[in-house]
Amino acid sequence: MTKPPKTAPGPLRVSLDISVEAGDWGPERALGALARKAVAAATAELGLKGQSELGLLFTDDASIRALNAEWRGKDKPTNVLSFPAFAVKPGGVVPPMLGDIVIARETIVAEAAAEAKPLDHHLTHLVVHGFLHLLGHDHEDDGEAEAMEAAERRILARLAIPDPYAVSDHPE
Repeated sequence: MTKPPKTAPGPLRVSLDISVEAGDWGPERALGALARKAVAAATAELGLKGQSELGLLFTDDASIRALNAEWRGKDKPTNVLSFPAFAVKPGGVVPPMLGDIVIARETIVAEAAAEAKPLDHHLTHLVVHGFLHLLGHDHEDDGEAEAMEAAERRILARLAIPDPYAVSDHPE
């Protein structure tokens, strides 16, 4: 009896678990569509294979401030936090559960306005940013930051979103 030929696993399929905890986020369905597009662009750009799960929590500044204080020792709100389920190195095997991404409404609305960016572009960027953290990317030193930002630019370009790190001509 001959064995069937081995086939390479297809592109990474990510099951999303989306929750809106707090904040005026609008329809969960729209958030899910945006997140699915962001994750699909990232998996395609990075050539990821297999299957995994990802949790996305949309919340407000008060909730993310508490998480930031507890987990990072920083008693202030932030735009996005990532909580990996497993330690992963960039380019490594994607685990069956990636982890969770938490995004704060008021902070990202203020950032998008200050940078004169469409809110959906900024939100997409932060989903991609958080997703890359779950895949082991970081920006603790200049080399890591350059590599992560380059990946973000390529992924966002797939979605026709301008470079989020480009210097704006808008006055601050």
